[in-house]
Amino acid sequence: MDTSLKGRRALVCGSTQGIGKATAIELAALGAQVTLMARDPEKLKAVAAELPRPNGQPHDFIAADFADPSSVGAAIRPHIDAARPFHILINNTGGPKGGPAAAAAPEDYQAAFRMHVMTNQVLVQTLLPGMKAAGYGRIINIISTSVKAPIPDLGVSNTIRAAVANWAKTLAGEVAKDGITVNNVLPGFTDTSRLTEIFTLKAFKTGKQVEEVRAAAVATIPAGRLGKAEEIAAAVAFLATPAAAYINGVNVPVDGGRTQSL
Repeated sequence: MDTSLKGRRALVCGSTQGIGKATAIELAALGAQVTLMARDPEKLKAVAAELPRPNGQPHDFIAADFADPSSVGAAIRPHIDAARPFHILINNTGGPKGGPAAAAAPEDYQAAFRMHVMTNQVLVQTLLPGMKAAGYGRIINIISTSVKAPIPDLGVSNTIRAAVANWAKTLAGEVAKDGITVNNVLPGFTDTSRLTEIFTLKAFKTGKQVEEVRAAAVATIPAGRLGKAEEIAAAVAFLATPAAAYINGVNVPVDGGRTQSL
């Protein structure tokens, strides 16, 4: 099974912490040259220094704010090189704030749409020509199991994650002939700072302790525990490899069996 990414170039968004960082590390360990993208230059520099270099490959980073799609496009374009195209794009951005769908302002939906759908589109349009020329492309979106079963009190997130999933499915059918796949990885309850924020908000609203909220969530997971960022990253990395060339247009839950749908 060919899982080597030697000679491949990857752009990993939201890669200074959590699942994004774990994914960057896994791709680098498989031999990819990784470009990190997030807002904080100092954090990016620190993560870039941590990345494995099994083939002596260099890594770099780009500071950009996913809330502004045009600035993301401006930031990535100087890094486009026909001789060294990006073969792998990992779309990953922190989720919208929690709360009921009915309570969210229209502007909350607009902001989330810009950050997730429009920024993804800008990056795909910028990187796609290089992928087509190389005859190899992997576009992987890290979203949420909410695209299969909406998660209570995450109204904006549920809505926008579903939009990303359908965008990806449409795109998958358009680019498959060029040797490019588009897939979604759906993390379940994963032990990250984002999940801690969600548990803390729920605890505040219900008057419970954070540990009570956490325990109740774990009780819904057949595996009996929260996921690890590295476990999500392993699924993402596999989809980026040559071995996954015939997997296209799918949603892959990585959730310990929690999602109660096929």
